[in-house]
Amino acid sequence: SSEGLNSAAHGAGRAKSRRAALKEITKTERDRYLKARGVTLLGGGLDESPQAYKSIDDVINAQSDLIDVVGKFQPIMVRMADEKGYD
Repeated sequence: SSEGLNSAAHGAGRAKSRRAALKEITKTERDRYLKARGVTLLGGGLDESPQAYKSIDDVINAQSDLIDVVGKFQPIMVRMADEKGYD
């Protein structure tokens, strides 16, 4: 909408800094979270754990007066570099 300068969030955004995520989220917690949602992870450091990000539903609801939701995607596999930045 023009009220939002024809712009909206393009992702959820971080709830935790990379440093905080590395300190607070364990591999077991991350893997359990992903498994419960049927997501297979290939690579990826703890700083990119889903728990490090805001709830996408909360973000969408916060801008509901600016956007029309036309689709929603659920990942089934995620490929990321490992903690050292390569795979």
